[in-house]
Amino acid sequence: MNSSKHKYIIWEGWISITANILLFFLKYWAGIVSGSIALIADAWHTLTDSVSSVIVLIGGKLSRKPADDDHPFGHGRAEHIAAVIIGVLLAIVAFDFIISAYDKLASRESGNFGTVAIVVTLVSIVTKEAMAQYAFWAYRKTNASILKADAWHHRTDSLSSLIILIGIILGRYFWWIDGLLAFVVAAMIGFASYEILSKEIKSLLGEDVDPQEVEQIKQEVFLLLKREVYIHHFHQHRYGDHSELSCHIKLPAQMPLEDVHNICSQIEKMILHKFKMVATIHPEPLNEQTKP
Repeated sequence: MNSSKHKYIIWEGWISITANILLFFLKYWAGIVSGSIALIADAWHTLTDSVSSVIVLIGGKLSRKPADDDHPFGHGRAEHIAAVIIGVLLAIVAFDFIISAYDKLASRESGNFGTVAIVVTLVSIVTKEAMAQYAFWAYRKTNASILKADAWHHRTDSLSSLIILIGIILGRYFWWIDGLLAFVVAAMIGFASYEILSKEIKSLLGEDVDPQEVEQIKQEVFLLLKREVYIHHFHQHRYGDHSELSCHIKLPAQMPLEDVHNICSQIEKMILHKFKMVATIHPEPLNEQTKP
């Protein structure tokens, strides 16, 4: 991981930890005062943001470590693992909200909302959305998936607070609004968890190369060599910032080994320069039986 990317992750992580801890105490106090399970649950959601930010810092530090004998491709996947942990935390929080919402509705309890709850909720909405915007901005600067995951965590907290604000306004008319809002918040957090986990698990398990990128590579190879080499069998492996690409090419069976080596080296250098991937190319003999 380059130093600039690491700097953005560290700054985002510490800002999130500080702001989330302050918001947790503020929202929890407001929830106790108003008797709102949705507001208390939202406070715990905010505290999990602090935990996720700690994970961001740890993941950023680990992914920065250089390659070694045990990890020849570096430690970039620590970034994806940290994002998965954030996604799991979100899923746990969503499940807990569902249980709390059910208990609230079953007991037919209503919240006692007032000015304190309104002010605290407004502060939470503005603060969390500002944090989300900063994390998304840092993600666009660095393309660090861990920052995008943390940004969505902030965004779901901001949206859940917005929904709770609506509930505070309507709470005086409907006793069940607090419990219902807790269900809505849980659904939002659960969706954010799914979005994070589906992407990061896919990256960890491996995925196909983008078909458009494959075609671009084939075109660049043809322009480089001025001949068709039948490049195929693409596989890509991502390790955070570092990407490895393997593929096969077909060359005439009687071509001297030195020429084969030179062609493979040219293609590998071109892919590294234009596509930022370290390529490993496997040559195959081209004859009438194997010709595409």
